[in-house]
Formats: sequence, structure tokens, C-alpha cells
Amino acid sequence: MTPALTITPRIEDEIGILELAGTLTLGPSLISLRNTARQLLEGNKLRGVIVQVGAVTQTDSSGLGELTVVYTLATKKGCALRLVNVKPELRKLLMLTRLDGLLTTCADLASAKSEIGKR
Repeated sequence: MTPALTITPRIEDEIGILELAGTLTLGPSLISLRNTARQLLEGNKLRGVIVQVGAVTQTDSSGLGELTVVYTLATKKGCALRLVNVKPELRKLLMLTRLDGLLTTCADLASAKSEIGKR
């Protein structure tokens, strides 16, 4: 049994960070990503959102769809979005679906914070 998605939200330097672990696939836990992102964005004045995906073990089209929803929520609030610690499997999916142009990736948390800080 693959572990459901767990999301750990926090704020550092006016940047919302969503740390994901488990599977980013179709299932009841997937909607919690959208809800957590919405709460983070509505309750705080943020400059950007970073989604840490290094502990994500599997992603499907539904998971990619939820990442684009988080991107849309962030953009509507004037926030940049960065994915960090992207594994090769997810990077390949982003390229195949051409979402790599929309969902910008960074190697690590520090570089993502730096890019968001330059906006």
C-alpha cells in the first residue's frame, strides 16, 4: 500500500512552503493539497510559494492537475511558485506535458527563495 499524501505547510521569510510526502495521485488525499494551499495563501501576505516534492514517491495526471491548481491560486494572489527537489520521474512528466514552462523548478530551497526574492 502506497502512503497517502501528507502536506506540511509553513512560512519562512514571507514565503509559503508546502512540503509534500507520499503519492501525488488520484485519491481522497489529493484535494487536501488544494485546500492547504488556499488556506496558506488566504491567511497570509506572501511573496511566493515553494512546493517541496522530494519525498513524493509517485505522481499521475491528477497530481499534475493539482499542482497546476496550486500554481493558479498562487498566481491570483501575485505569488511566484517554485517546485524544489524534483525527482527525474516528475521532471520527465513535467516535460512530456509541457508543464515545465509553467511549473518552474529549482534545485533546492535556498535557490527557490533567492528566485522568489528577486521578483
